[in-house]
Amino acid sequence: MAGIGFELRKILRRETLTGVARAYAYAGLISSGPLILSIFGILIIGVLSLAFVIPKYAIVQFQVSVTYIIALSLILTGPLQLSFTRFISDRLFEKRDDLVLSNYNGVVLVSTIASGVCGFVAMAFLFRAEPLLYRLLMVAGFVVVSNIWIAVIFLSSVKQYRQILLVFLVGYTCTVGFALLLNRNGLVGLLGGFVAGHLVLLAGLSGLIYRDYRSTRFISFEVFQRRFAYPSLAIVGLLFNLGVWLDKFMFWYAPGTGTQVIGPLHASVIYDIPVFIAYLCVMPGMATFLVRIEADFVEYYDAFYDAVRSGATLRHINDMRDMMVGSVRTGLYEIIKVQAVVLLLIVTFGARILESLHISALYMPLLVIDVISASLQVLLLGLLNVFFYLDGRRIVLKLTAAFVVLNGLFTGFTLWLGPDSYGYGFALALLAVVIAAVTVLDRKFASLEYETYMLRN
Repeated sequence: MAGIGFELRKILRRETLTGVARAYAYAGLISSGPLILSIFGILIIGVLSLAFVIPKYAIVQFQVSVTYIIALSLILTGPLQLSFTRFISDRLFEKRDDLVLSNYNGVVLVSTIASGVCGFVAMAFLFRAEPLLYRLLMVAGFVVVSNIWIAVIFLSSVKQYRQILLVFLVGYTCTVGFALLLNRNGLVGLLGGFVAGHLVLLAGLSGLIYRDYRSTRFISFEVFQRRFAYPSLAIVGLLFNLGVWLDKFMFWYAPGTGTQVIGPLHASVIYDIPVFIAYLCVMPGMATFLVRIEADFVEYYDAFYDAVRSGATLRHINDMRDMMVGSVRTGLYEIIKVQAVVLLLIVTFGARILESLHISALYMPLLVIDVISASLQVLLLGLLNVFFYLDGRRIVLKLTAAFVVLNGLFTGFTLWLGPDSYGYGFALALLAVVIAAVTVLDRKFASLEYETYMLRN
């Protein structure tokens, strides 16, 4: 999200209550808007299709199929996301705009081939019993959603956040509309509507890219050359997405918690519903993260390195370093405060929310721990973002690797312990990684001047 801080600081300079509210609302919509739109879009399709889809279980099959498309496409394109972002940012800094569009096309081609091959292999060997049209739509959806992540990464790199949100709104409106028009065809109709709507979404995102960039070559692959490659970023992208989804996969396929839904795809009613609600609760924390980390931290970050480059006094450099450290601490503390309020609201009204959704109150303890987990994930995102600004790629690599390992170990242990411990594995893994990240970041800030001058020399 680098670059959004400039717009947020512009809004905050008005120093009015309205200005602050606008900044937080803008940050919340930019950071969580696409997530909220996608979640509610799939929900609305399910709810409004109840009267038309027979059998009703086809709606569950549709929602599970879409969940797997999203999860696996994120993991598959993870290695491309951060490394491509860095490539775009570096080329724009060098004023090499001519390499931007052609390399975007190259990355899209690689993503299309990789997702298409994986999709066809999976459908050929794992979904033989399913209808041909379902299998073709699953492959098409997997390819389209994989390319959507690439387009979103590109547009985020060039700071077109509002356009992303607007296109997602149009795309998911079309997704809902197409799915409702086709829902009388059951699972195939719902999935066809999903694919058609996401084609509109991809076309809209691609249109923004082709509108603003030109290239003498249609396609090129400099992004994959060794001199431009960032292997650590590619691995981080893979590990972070894998870490976020690992506990879900384990619950889906554990004998006591998962059930088969369609083909080899499993789901876990016990685990999925509280996780789904918990991720709707991160919008306040994400807004705070963007306002405090991207706006305040970046301002002092720039001031610190400007002081170093201009040969300022050591006292001034130390003051800027202290302000930068203070902005990070304040940002993390405010994320904790905001998400603590969200948690209190869930504790107070969670039972009513579950009741309104016709969900048993027995899910309440798991919902609470999942909200805590989602809040810790926002904290981790904030910390990783700071490390990226400080070019701590190796540190981020170690933290994300630890996240994957700990999530797997702790989740496996909680599955063995039984229902009372469900959800604690993901939460404990995040807590351990957040504590480790804070400790390492504190040490890095303590030696920041030394590292800065050593790297400069």
